[in-house]
Amino acid sequence: MGARLKLFLPLILFLVLAGLLYLGLGRDPRELPSALVDRPLPPLRLAALDQGRVLDAAELRGQFWLLNVWATWCGACRDEHPYLLELARQGVTIVGLDYKDDPGRARDWLQRLGNPYRAVLIDADGRFGLELGVYGAPETYLIDPDGIVRYRHVGVVDAAVWRERIEPLYRAGVRP
Repeated sequence: MGARLKLFLPLILFLVLAGLLYLGLGRDPRELPSALVDRPLPPLRLAALDQGRVLDAAELRGQFWLLNVWATWCGACRDEHPYLLELARQGVTIVGLDYKDDPGRARDWLQRLGNPYRAVLIDADGRFGLELGVYGAPETYLIDPDGIVRYRHVGVVDAAVWRERIEPLYRAGVRP
């Protein structure tokens, strides 16, 4: 019986691995868990792209705001950008995190495409992104008035994502 089992062992192993792969592929990658949801944003003190200063998240206390992770090398970020401009025109405070990017290219990109950000922070080495648990760009975090991360979205924020997932949380907490 042991010899027969050895014959079927590769098939059994293959079926187990195929099952695990199937389960993994069936998940929505935008629903990646974040250890930061309902926890404070890590200490944020990064140089701002154009202001020549360091931005501290304490400056944003008292309001809901979005932290948008983006980069010039990110094709999906280009797709998302027009909608971020629209949100900024509606009065939504957005802070950009230029992730693993060249600051000169980022300045040129924003000059050409418009700047929806109240501030753009430079994370050239990706250290702050690592603290956030960033998988890649774009990612967007909703931060509440007390500096707590309330939601994380992986992928492009468009009208549907805003309306269905982020805006209800944003509007529920926006203070008039």
